[in-house]
Amino acid sequence: MKATADRGAPATREQAQKRVDEVRAFRAELARLEEEGVLALPSDRADAIRRHHDELLAVLARRFDVDRSDTEKQMSLGMRVASLLGAVALSAAVFLFFYRFWGLLSVPVQIALLVAAPIVAGLGVEVAARREKTLYFASLVALVAFASFVLDLGMLGSIFNLPASPGAFLAWGVFAFLLAYGYRLQLMLLVGIICAGIWIGATLTALRGAYWPAAIMRPENVMIAGALALFAGVVHARRGEEDFSYVYRLVGWIAVLLPIFFLCQWGAMSYLPLSPTAARRMYDVVGFVLGCGVVWIAIRRQWPETMNVGGVFLVLFLCLKLFNWCWDWMPRYLFFLLIAGVAIGLLAVLHRLRGRVMAC
Repeated sequence: MKATADRGAPATREQAQKRVDEVRAFRAELARLEEEGVLALPSDRADAIRRHHDELLAVLARRFDVDRSDTEKQMSLGMRVASLLGAVALSAAVFLFFYRFWGLLSVPVQIALLVAAPIVAGLGVEVAARREKTLYFASLVALVAFASFVLDLGMLGSIFNLPASPGAFLAWGVFAFLLAYGYRLQLMLLVGIICAGIWIGATLTALRGAYWPAAIMRPENVMIAGALALFAGVVHARRGEEDFSYVYRLVGWIAVLLPIFFLCQWGAMSYLPLSPTAARRMYDVVGFVLGCGVVWIAIRRQWPETMNVGGVFLVLFLCLKLFNWCWDWMPRYLFFLLIAGVAIGLLAVLHRLRGRVMAC
Protein backbone atom coordinates (compact mmCIF):
# COMPACT_ATOMS: atom_id res chain seq x y z
CA MET A 1 0.00 0.00 0.00
CA LYS A 2 2.85 2.36 0.78
CA ALA A 3 4.39 1.77 -2.64
CA THR A 4 1.10 2.64 -4.26
CA ALA A 5 0.88 5.87 -2.29
CA ASP A 6 4.45 6.72 -3.23
CA ARG A 7 3.70 6.22 -6.91
CA GLY A 8 0.71 8.54 -6.64
CA ALA A 9 2.67 11.34 -4.97
CA PRO A 10 2.81 14.56 -7.05
CA ALA A 11 6.05 16.28 -7.99
CA THR A 12 5.49 19.76 -6.52
CA ARG A 13 4.00 21.15 -3.32
CA GLU A 14 1.15 22.83 -5.25
CA GLN A 15 0.21 19.53 -6.88
CA ALA A 16 0.49 17.78 -3.52
CA GLN A 17 -1.81 20.33 -1.86
CA LYS A 18 -4.34 19.90 -4.67
CA ARG A 19 -4.24 16.13 -4.15
CA VAL A 20 -4.83 16.56 -0.41
CA ASP A 21 -7.80 18.83 -1.10
CA GLU A 22 -9.23 16.22 -3.47
CA VAL A 23 -8.92 13.52 -0.81
CA ARG A 24 -10.63 15.71 1.79
CA ALA A 25 -13.44 16.57 -0.63
CA PHE A 26 -13.91 12.89 -1.49
CA ARG A 27 -14.11 11.90 2.16
CA ALA A 28 -16.58 14.66 2.95
CA GLU A 29 -18.84 13.78 0.01
CA LEU A 30 -18.67 10.05 0.76
CA ALA A 31 -19.67 10.69 4.38
CA ARG A 32 -22.61 12.82 3.25
CA LEU A 33 -23.79 10.18 0.77
CA GLU A 34 -23.67 7.56 3.51
CA GLU A 35 -25.68 9.81 5.85
CA GLU A 36 -28.31 10.38 3.15
CA GLY A 37 -28.54 6.67 2.40
CA VAL A 38 -27.49 7.07 -1.23
CA LEU A 39 -24.30 5.00 -1.08
CA ALA A 40 -22.84 2.55 1.43
CA LEU A 41 -19.52 0.95 0.56
CA PRO A 42 -18.72 -2.51 1.86
CA SER A 43 -16.61 -2.29 5.00
CA ASP A 44 -13.61 -3.97 3.39
CA ARG A 45 -13.62 -1.54 0.43
CA ALA A 46 -14.13 1.47 2.70
CA ASP A 47 -11.23 0.36 4.91
CA ALA A 48 -8.99 -0.16 1.88
CA ILE A 49 -9.78 3.32 0.54
CA ARG A 50 -9.22 4.87 3.97
CA ARG A 51 -5.86 3.12 4.40
CA HIS A 52 -4.77 4.18 0.90
CA HIS A 53 -5.66 7.79 1.60
CA ASP A 54 -3.95 7.72 5.00
CA GLU A 55 -0.78 6.39 3.40
CA LEU A 56 -0.96 8.97 0.61
CA LEU A 57 -1.52 11.85 3.04
CA ALA A 58 1.39 10.67 5.16
CA VAL A 59 3.67 10.58 2.10
CA LEU A 60 2.61 14.05 0.99
CA ALA A 61 2.98 15.48 4.49
CA ARG A 62 6.46 14.00 4.80
CA ARG A 63 7.65 15.21 1.40
CA PHE A 64 5.89 18.56 1.01
CA ASP A 65 4.53 19.57 4.44
CA VAL A 66 1.05 20.11 3.00
CA ASP A 67 -1.99 21.47 4.86
CA ARG A 68 -4.34 18.62 5.75
CA SER A 69 -7.05 20.66 7.49
CA ASP A 70 -8.67 24.09 7.39
CA THR A 71 -6.81 25.03 10.57
CA GLU A 72 -3.47 24.21 8.96
CA LYS A 73 -4.42 26.26 5.90
CA GLN A 74 -5.25 29.27 8.05
CA MET A 75 -1.97 28.90 9.90
CA SER A 76 -0.09 28.66 6.59
CA LEU A 77 -1.71 31.87 5.41
CA GLY A 78 -0.64 33.57 8.60
CA MET A 79 2.88 32.23 8.10
CA ARG A 80 2.98 33.68 4.57
CA VAL A 81 1.95 37.10 5.83
CA ALA A 82 4.44 36.91 8.70
CA SER A 83 7.17 35.76 6.32
CA LEU A 84 6.57 38.68 3.96
CA LEU A 85 6.42 41.19 6.80
CA GLY A 86 9.54 39.76 8.37
CA ALA A 87 11.41 39.81 5.05
CA VAL A 88 10.55 43.45 4.41
CA ALA A 89 11.45 44.48 7.96
CA LEU A 90 14.72 42.53 7.95
CA SER A 91 15.69 43.96 4.56
CA ALA A 92 15.01 47.47 5.83
CA ALA A 93 17.10 46.74 8.93
CA VAL A 94 20.04 45.59 6.82
CA PHE A 95 19.71 48.61 4.55
CA LEU A 96 19.56 51.10 7.43
CA PHE A 97 22.37 49.36 9.32
CA PHE A 98 24.71 49.79 6.38
CA TYR A 99 23.85 53.46 6.05
CA ARG A 100 24.19 54.06 9.79
CA PHE A 101 27.81 52.91 9.99
CA TRP A 102 28.87 53.33 6.36
CA GLY A 103 30.85 56.52 6.80
CA LEU A 104 32.94 55.00 9.61
CA LEU A 105 34.39 52.29 7.37
CA SER A 106 37.28 52.44 4.93
CA VAL A 107 36.68 51.82 1.23
CA PRO A 108 38.27 48.31 1.23
CA VAL A 109 36.09 47.28 4.19
CA GLN A 110 33.02 48.73 2.48
CA ILE A 111 33.70 46.73 -0.69
CA ALA A 112 34.35 43.55 1.30
CA LEU A 113 31.06 43.93 3.18
CA LEU A 114 29.13 44.65 -0.01
CA VAL A 115 30.50 41.55 -1.70
CA ALA A 116 30.02 39.34 1.35
CA ALA A 117 26.46 40.38 2.23
CA PRO A 118 24.56 38.76 -0.70
CA ILE A 119 26.84 35.71 -0.61
CA VAL A 120 26.17 35.10 3.09
CA ALA A 121 22.45 35.69 2.57
CA GLY A 122 22.48 33.29 -0.39
CA LEU A 123 24.06 30.59 1.80
CA GLY A 124 21.31 31.34 4.32
CA VAL A 125 18.71 30.59 1.65
CA GLU A 126 20.33 27.22 1.01
CA VAL A 127 20.32 26.33 4.71
CA ALA A 128 16.70 27.44 5.16
CA ALA A 129 15.54 25.53 2.07
CA ARG A 130 17.15 22.33 3.34
CA ARG A 131 15.67 22.60 6.81
CA GLU A 132 12.13 23.82 6.07
CA LYS A 133 9.97 22.29 3.31
CA THR A 134 7.35 25.04 3.08
CA LEU A 135 10.11 27.54 2.14
CA TYR A 136 8.67 30.36 4.26
CA PHE A 137 12.02 31.04 5.89
CA ALA A 138 13.81 30.50 2.58
CA SER A 139 11.62 33.19 0.99
CA LEU A 140 12.37 35.52 3.88
CA VAL A 141 16.13 35.06 3.60
CA ALA A 142 15.95 35.23 -0.20
CA LEU A 143 14.35 38.66 -0.06
CA VAL A 144 17.09 39.78 2.33
CA ALA A 145 19.68 38.43 -0.11
CA PHE A 146 18.04 40.35 -2.92
CA ALA A 147 17.97 43.55 -0.86
CA SER A 148 21.65 43.04 -0.06
CA PHE A 149 22.42 42.63 -3.75
CA VAL A 150 20.50 45.80 -4.61
CA LEU A 151 22.39 47.63 -1.90
CA ASP A 152 25.62 46.09 -3.17
CA LEU A 153 25.30 47.46 -6.70
CA GLY A 154 23.93 50.79 -5.54
CA MET A 155 26.74 51.45 -3.08
CA LEU A 156 29.45 50.21 -5.45
CA GLY A 157 28.13 52.62 -8.06
CA SER A 158 28.25 55.41 -5.48
CA ILE A 159 31.79 54.53 -4.36
CA PHE A 160 33.15 54.52 -7.90
CA ASN A 161 30.88 57.34 -9.11
CA LEU A 162 29.24 55.23 -11.83
CA PRO A 163 26.28 56.66 -13.79
CA ALA A 164 22.81 55.25 -13.24
CA SER A 165 22.00 52.56 -15.78
CA PRO A 166 19.07 50.25 -16.59
CA GLY A 167 21.59 47.43 -16.53
CA ALA A 168 21.23 47.38 -12.74
CA PHE A 169 17.64 46.19 -13.13
CA LEU A 170 18.85 43.41 -15.41
CA ALA A 171 21.41 42.30 -12.81
CA TRP A 172 18.82 42.47 -10.03
CA GLY A 173 16.35 40.53 -12.13
CA VAL A 174 18.86 37.81 -12.97
CA PHE A 175 19.74 37.45 -9.28
CA ALA A 176 16.06 37.19 -8.34
CA PHE A 177 15.45 34.60 -11.10
CA LEU A 178 18.38 32.51 -9.88
CA LEU A 179 16.89 32.39 -6.40
CA ALA A 180 13.39 31.75 -7.76
CA TYR A 181 14.29 28.87 -10.03
CA GLY A 182 16.91 27.47 -7.71
CA TYR A 183 14.49 27.12 -4.79
CA ARG A 184 11.02 27.42 -6.45
CA LEU A 185 10.25 30.73 -4.71
CA GLN A 186 7.23 32.52 -6.13
CA LEU A 187 8.00 35.76 -4.30
CA MET A 188 11.44 36.01 -5.90
CA LEU A 189 9.93 35.14 -9.28
CA LEU A 190 7.57 38.10 -8.90
CA VAL A 191 10.51 40.36 -8.01
CA GLY A 192 12.50 39.08 -10.97
CA ILE A 193 9.64 39.67 -13.42
CA ILE A 194 9.21 43.25 -12.21
CA CYS A 195 12.94 44.00 -12.50
CA ALA A 196 13.12 42.41 -15.95
CA GLY A 197 10.06 44.40 -17.08
CA ILE A 198 11.63 47.67 -15.93
CA TRP A 199 14.85 46.79 -17.74
CA ILE A 200 12.97 46.00 -20.97
CA GLY A 201 11.08 49.30 -20.87
CA ALA A 202 14.20 51.31 -20.04
CA THR A 203 16.21 49.61 -22.79
CA LEU A 204 13.54 50.23 -25.42
CA THR A 205 13.41 53.88 -24.40
CA ALA A 206 17.20 54.22 -24.54
CA LEU A 207 17.30 52.64 -28.02
CA ARG A 208 15.01 55.43 -29.24
CA GLY A 209 17.55 58.00 -28.07
CA ALA A 210 15.69 59.15 -24.95
CA TYR A 211 16.95 59.11 -21.36
CA TRP A 212 15.95 55.71 -19.95
CA PRO A 213 13.87 56.94 -16.94
CA ALA A 214 11.49 58.43 -19.53
CA ALA A 215 10.24 54.85 -20.02
CA ILE A 216 7.58 55.65 -17.43
CA MET A 217 5.95 57.94 -19.99
CA ARG A 218 5.56 55.10 -22.50
CA PRO A 219 3.00 52.59 -21.18
CA GLU A 220 3.44 50.35 -24.21
CA ASN A 221 6.83 49.35 -22.79
CA VAL A 222 4.97 47.68 -19.94
CA MET A 223 2.65 45.93 -22.40
CA ILE A 224 5.64 44.44 -24.23
CA ALA A 225 7.09 43.14 -20.98
CA GLY A 226 3.66 41.76 -20.04
CA ALA A 227 3.36 39.92 -23.35
CA LEU A 228 6.73 38.27 -22.73
CA ALA A 229 5.59 37.26 -19.23
CA LEU A 230 2.45 35.68 -20.70
CA PHE A 231 4.58 33.72 -23.17
CA ALA A 232 6.75 32.47 -20.30
CA GLY A 233 3.58 31.47 -18.47
CA VAL A 234 2.48 29.34 -21.43
CA VAL A 235 5.87 27.62 -21.52
CA HIS A 236 5.69 26.79 -17.81
CA ALA A 237 2.09 25.59 -18.12
CA ARG A 238 3.10 23.13 -20.83
CA ARG A 239 5.77 21.81 -18.50
CA GLY A 240 3.21 21.31 -15.73
CA GLU A 241 4.78 24.03 -13.55
CA GLU A 242 1.56 25.68 -12.49
CA ASP A 243 3.18 27.39 -9.48
CA PHE A 244 5.29 29.61 -11.77
CA SER A 245 2.81 29.74 -14.64
CA TYR A 246 0.28 31.30 -12.26
CA VAL A 247 2.69 34.12 -11.33
CA TYR A 248 3.62 34.82 -14.95
CA ARG A 249 -0.05 34.95 -16.00
CA LEU A 250 -1.06 37.22 -13.15
CA VAL A 251 1.75 39.72 -13.70
CA GLY A 252 1.51 39.45 -17.48
CA TRP A 253 -2.17 40.28 -17.74
CA ILE A 254 -1.86 43.16 -15.28
CA ALA A 255 1.07 44.53 -17.29
CA VAL A 256 -0.85 44.23 -20.57
CA LEU A 257 -4.16 45.64 -19.37
CA LEU A 258 -3.14 48.40 -16.95
CA PRO A 259 -1.39 50.64 -19.55
CA ILE A 260 -4.61 50.77 -21.57
CA PHE A 261 -6.13 53.03 -18.91
CA PHE A 262 -3.44 55.61 -19.63
CA LEU A 263 -3.33 55.15 -23.40
CA CYS A 264 -7.07 55.55 -23.86
CA GLN A 265 -6.84 58.85 -21.97
CA TRP A 266 -3.56 60.26 -23.30
CA GLY A 267 -2.93 59.06 -26.82
CA ALA A 268 0.27 61.09 -27.11
CA MET A 269 1.98 58.54 -24.85
CA SER A 270 1.72 55.89 -27.56
CA TYR A 271 4.54 54.81 -29.85
CA LEU A 272 2.09 54.36 -32.71
CA PRO A 273 2.36 56.84 -35.62
CA LEU A 274 -1.16 58.14 -34.98
CA SER A 275 -2.59 61.40 -33.78
CA PRO A 276 -3.42 61.49 -30.05
CA THR A 277 -7.14 61.36 -30.84
CA ALA A 278 -6.78 58.38 -33.17
CA ALA A 279 -4.60 56.57 -30.63
CA ARG A 280 -7.16 57.12 -27.88
CA ARG A 281 -9.97 55.79 -30.02
CA MET A 282 -7.94 52.78 -31.07
CA TYR A 283 -7.18 51.90 -27.46
CA ASP A 284 -10.84 52.34 -26.59
CA VAL A 285 -11.56 49.47 -28.97
CA VAL A 286 -8.51 47.47 -27.87
CA GLY A 287 -9.47 47.81 -24.21
CA PHE A 288 -12.99 46.54 -24.72
CA VAL A 289 -12.03 43.68 -27.05
CA LEU A 290 -9.04 42.60 -24.99
CA GLY A 291 -10.96 42.77 -21.72
CA CYS A 292 -13.69 40.54 -23.11
CA GLY A 293 -11.09 38.21 -24.60
CA VAL A 294 -9.25 37.83 -21.30
CA VAL A 295 -12.45 36.97 -19.48
CA TRP A 296 -13.37 34.43 -22.15
CA ILE A 297 -9.93 32.78 -22.06
CA ALA A 298 -9.98 32.65 -18.27
CA ILE A 299 -13.37 30.94 -18.23
CA ARG A 300 -12.33 28.43 -20.87
CA ARG A 301 -9.01 27.59 -19.19
CA GLN A 302 -10.37 27.84 -15.63
CA TRP A 303 -7.81 30.43 -14.55
CA PRO A 304 -9.38 32.21 -11.56
CA GLU A 305 -6.58 34.78 -11.19
CA THR A 306 -6.90 35.76 -14.87
CA MET A 307 -10.67 35.92 -14.52
CA ASN A 308 -10.34 38.31 -11.59
CA VAL A 309 -7.87 40.55 -13.43
CA GLY A 310 -9.90 40.58 -16.63
CA GLY A 311 -13.22 41.14 -14.86
CA VAL A 312 -11.94 44.02 -12.73
CA PHE A 313 -10.28 45.62 -15.75
CA LEU A 314 -13.39 45.35 -17.89
CA VAL A 315 -15.65 46.87 -15.24
CA LEU A 316 -13.28 49.75 -14.47
CA PHE A 317 -12.59 50.37 -18.15
CA LEU A 318 -16.28 50.61 -19.00
CA CYS A 319 -16.89 52.91 -16.03
CA LEU A 320 -14.04 55.15 -17.19
CA LYS A 321 -15.40 55.33 -20.72
CA LEU A 322 -18.92 56.03 -19.55
CA PHE A 323 -17.57 58.82 -17.36
CA ASN A 324 -15.71 60.35 -20.32
CA TRP A 325 -18.67 60.11 -22.64
CA CYS A 326 -21.63 60.87 -20.40
CA TRP A 327 -20.66 62.75 -17.23
CA ASP A 328 -20.70 66.28 -18.65
CA TRP A 329 -24.16 66.18 -20.23
CA MET A 330 -26.07 63.39 -18.50
CA PRO A 331 -28.03 63.92 -15.23
CA ARG A 332 -26.17 62.35 -12.31
CA TYR A 333 -28.96 59.94 -11.36
CA LEU A 334 -29.18 58.74 -14.96
CA PHE A 335 -25.40 58.28 -15.13
CA PHE A 336 -25.31 56.00 -12.10
CA LEU A 337 -28.39 54.18 -13.37
CA LEU A 338 -26.47 53.56 -16.58
CA ILE A 339 -23.50 52.22 -14.59
CA ALA A 340 -25.82 49.85 -12.73
CA GLY A 341 -27.33 48.68 -16.02
CA VAL A 342 -23.90 47.96 -17.48
CA ALA A 343 -22.90 46.01 -14.35
CA ILE A 344 -26.09 43.93 -14.50
CA GLY A 345 -25.54 43.31 -18.20
CA LEU A 346 -21.97 42.12 -17.60
CA LEU A 347 -23.20 39.86 -14.83
CA ALA A 348 -25.79 38.31 -17.13
CA VAL A 349 -23.27 37.77 -19.93
CA LEU A 350 -20.70 36.18 -17.60
CA HIS A 351 -23.39 33.97 -16.10
CA ARG A 352 -24.37 32.75 -19.55
CA LEU A 353 -20.74 32.15 -20.55
CA ARG A 354 -20.19 30.18 -17.36
CA GLY A 355 -23.22 28.03 -18.13
CA ARG A 356 -21.95 27.26 -21.63
CA VAL A 357 -18.52 26.32 -20.36
CA MET A 358 -19.97 24.03 -17.71
CA ALA A 359 -22.15 22.37 -20.37
CA CYS A 360 -19.11 21.56 -22.54
